[in-house]
Amino acid sequence: MTRVLISGAGIGGLALAQALRRGGLDVAVHEQDPTPQTRGQGYRLHIDPNGNAALRACLPPEVLDLVRRTSGVNGDLVATYTQQLVRVHGQEFPGIPADEITNVDRETLRRGLLTGLSENVTFGRTVTGYRITGAGRVRVEFADGGGDEGDLLVGADGVGSAVRRGLIPHAVPRDLGLRCVYGRMPIDATTEPLIPADFSRGFCWVAGENGYGVGFAPVRFRDRSGGYLMIALVTAAETLPGDLLGMVLEATADWHPAIKTLLSYADSTSFFPITIRASDRVDPWPSGPVTLLGDAIHTMPPAGGVGANTALQDAATLAAELLSGKPVLEAVAAYERVMIPRGFDTVENSLRMIGQMTR
Repeated sequence: MTRVLISGAGIGGLALAQALRRGGLDVAVHEQDPTPQTRGQGYRLHIDPNGNAALRACLPPEVLDLVRRTSGVNGDLVATYTQQLVRVHGQEFPGIPADEITNVDRETLRRGLLTGLSENVTFGRTVTGYRITGAGRVRVEFADGGGDEGDLLVGADGVGSAVRRGLIPHAVPRDLGLRCVYGRMPIDATTEPLIPADFSRGFCWVAGENGYGVGFAPVRFRDRSGGYLMIALVTAAETLPGDLLGMVLEATADWHPAIKTLLSYADSTSFFPITIRASDRVDPWPSGPVTLLGDAIHTMPPAGGVGANTALQDAATLAAELLSGKPVLEAVAAYERVMIPRGFDTVENSLRMIGQMTR
């Protein structure tokens, strides 16, 4: 039986694990985080039609149903505004079927994708590198001195991928000089009436005259009451203060009163920063028993909300090739012929979008 090692238990890695396990392959996922809830990576994820198709392709019916039931109530608007909440542009998406997903909470999605994988996923295990054995298999090395061996290694270990460093060490994502400060405001009986109607319908971007921009988007859980309004401020500041909510309040001090009211109810403990990076296009490398998926190869800025969807597409494409009956190396080569141009086309589109949002 083909044994596949996956470095990274993020969304793409777990979707791949679900698909391969469903298809009868032996899968082992190694994740450096001690638990699924360890790091702040973001809150609300947009799921587009490509992401929905990939989830349907990868997940067993019971897991797909769980992911759908625990997702957010569907939204139907993407729009931009001035700091005084004058709508500049809007795109509506009427008639979205109830069985489609438009948004999910990242942590809730990760828990759903872990369903049934308790014997396949090990947390607290950092992959530091790998080597190809004389028999053509792959042995991964762990920070604690241990290792594991398989027929294929998939680097789904994100922007700092150790697998990428071994496979294509020249491909280092670049810092775009932008930082995103994520936080959230709980949605409850007090705050619900304060949310502008458009902000309740989907992702809304407010561009300030002072160079700051803030995105607002709700997650209202389908399976329980409550939820939150995600807040995402983008800034060119290289150094961020310790009081991140204070920074957001200061940056928006002259904006519409409705925004200041929302921010006054934000959870100050929920804010954390990320560095916005992007990968430059790389030429295809000689295919072998090691490949990459998601941010490990095509890191992209969050503009457009396509990072998670592209990782899910990667997972679906790679799983389909590996389960097609082809030899492993032929399957990997076929996957990379699709993944590499698709991923970098998406990166370049995201770069254009964030350029428009921050100019």
